[in-house]
Amino acid sequence: MEFTAEQISALIGGEVDGHPQAIVRDVSKIEEGRPETLTFLANPKYESYIYSTEASVVIVNKTFKPEKAIKATLIRVEDAYRALALLLQMYQESLPKKTGIEQPSFIDKTAQLGDFVYVGAFSYIGEKVTIGNNVQIFPQVYIGDGVSIADNSIVYAGAKIYKGCKIGTKCVIHSGAVIGSDGFGFAPGADGQFEKIPQVGIVVLEDHVEIGANTTIDRATMGSTIIRQGTKLDNLIQIAHNVEIGENSVLAAQTGIAGSTKIGKNVMFGGQVGIAGHLTIANGVKLAAQTGVSKSIVKEGTVQMGSPAFDAMLYNKAYVVFRKLPELRAKIDQLEKK
Repeated sequence: MEFTAEQISALIGGEVDGHPQAIVRDVSKIEEGRPETLTFLANPKYESYIYSTEASVVIVNKTFKPEKAIKATLIRVEDAYRALALLLQMYQESLPKKTGIEQPSFIDKTAQLGDFVYVGAFSYIGEKVTIGNNVQIFPQVYIGDGVSIADNSIVYAGAKIYKGCKIGTKCVIHSGAVIGSDGFGFAPGADGQFEKIPQVGIVVLEDHVEIGANTTIDRATMGSTIIRQGTKLDNLIQIAHNVEIGENSVLAAQTGIAGSTKIGKNVMFGGQVGIAGHLTIANGVKLAAQTGVSKSIVKEGTVQMGSPAFDAMLYNKAYVVFRKLPELRAKIDQLEKK
């Protein structure tokens, strides 16, 4: 595929600064830029590379002011990172998509498949499954009885969706993810053994939800574990039974949320965040990596870190003191001797 800087600029609503007919045939990282490729500059840490990159076209923010000459043609936009994401999305959507049923695979006769569906080899589709139009199911996927998957969703190789779960429109479930495994529910018996509590609920993924590789979402004991519209989960995340996560939230890898906790919308969690069960996390809360939350956070938009979690600014101040504890201890010892 071949585009000019002028054509690319028109697609993303940008302004060309340089040669409008500069040719682009591929993309590259700015530090590894090659001739006839497109790259971008969004993070100021990488600004030094824009003066040496061999890339032909660079997408930059309108506010960017070069400190010296640049060989590449610039396309100025409001947000370079979002503009690149839009271009890559356009490119991905232009690629041909697989359709049809590969063999060997098993599709129960009661299952209903929409138009232009792809089912990869060695996949299993159970009783009374409903699959919408343009859904792609890659090889070795398991879809249990009564599952529904709405239009334009993708289930990558090796993912498992247990019985009764509901997947919305334009969802993406990556390889190894498990949707609807049993919640961790056991009742202690008089003899010291634990009796399993049947988990009879389901998991609901609303529209435009993305689930990372090897992430697990437990089915509810009763009712539904719910991931609301537009939420994105990274790889290796554990969501326990009856958890609810609000719209347009993002959770980084190795986060774990215990049962029945309710998460608001537009939250952002860093990696390895842990949240105890039966809590409420308000809208817009941000939790830094490795934060441990043991009580509800009711103030919207708060930023917390540490374990147990508390205000991020206060944490940073406390950490400065913590690092100086050996020195402070030595001073106290000297004072005590005096």
